[in-house]
Amino acid sequence: MILFSRRVAFTSALSAGLLSLAACTSSPLQRSQVVLYSEADMAARGSAAYQQMREETPVSEDARAIRYVNCVADHVVEALPVEVRTRYAWEVTLFADEQANAFALPGGKMGVYEGLLDVAINQHQLAAVMAHEVGHVLANHSNERASQSALRNVGFGVAQILGVSDATLQAIDMGTQLGVFLPFNRTQESEADIVGLSLMAQAGFEPEESISLWENMAASGGGRQPELLSTHPSPASRMSDLRARIPAAEAELDAAQALGRFPDCIR
Repeated sequence: MILFSRRVAFTSALSAGLLSLAACTSSPLQRSQVVLYSEADMAARGSAAYQQMREETPVSEDARAIRYVNCVADHVVEALPVEVRTRYAWEVTLFADEQANAFALPGGKMGVYEGLLDVAINQHQLAAVMAHEVGHVLANHSNERASQSALRNVGFGVAQILGVSDATLQAIDMGTQLGVFLPFNRTQESEADIVGLSLMAQAGFEPEESISLWENMAASGGGRQPELLSTHPSPASRMSDLRARIPAAEAELDAAQALGRFPDCIR
């Protein structure tokens, strides 16, 4: 009983310690966030993960495609606020992989997979994906996910120490995912869509092409699990949300073109 009490006390103290370290911040859309880690820590993690991925995943040798991806990335990065653009050494790698995907990590490290170029069929659609991924960085989503994971693991550990049954633990785990993590991840994805739409327009890319991109994604994606159990909004939901924001993005595009931003990235 003494050992049990000590374990509970330790776990409770750990939980309290983590919560005391958490900082309350806001996303670009003014959504409240709780984060545990510093920006420098997350940038270091992002750089380390990026280096590991470059070591473990074949890098494309298609010089023309590499130039094309770098061209789009340069325009997207150029549209960032100067304090963000100069904070990191932004770079992008084209990976020789057939998946239609891309990513951006804290610290300004980006990756594009060759398979994405078969779905994002022009510079505007590729910019929509890359701006979306950079939107995750701007919104501090990686820090948010890492912080949630740390806090959730402590809470789950408390339940285990208290002797909760396996069946109940599984129910708690599923309830936690569906009630917090999966919906919250969908929120992050929707947030990155909005931030990315604005960013691509500010870079001089056509916002309407973001909808065409998701039409392509929907056509190539095959069967999908129900949106309720997905970490991403459905293509239909994304396109609906994007359409509602196209007028504002078109105004941002007009302003970008007035500054002479006319990307001409040739595939």
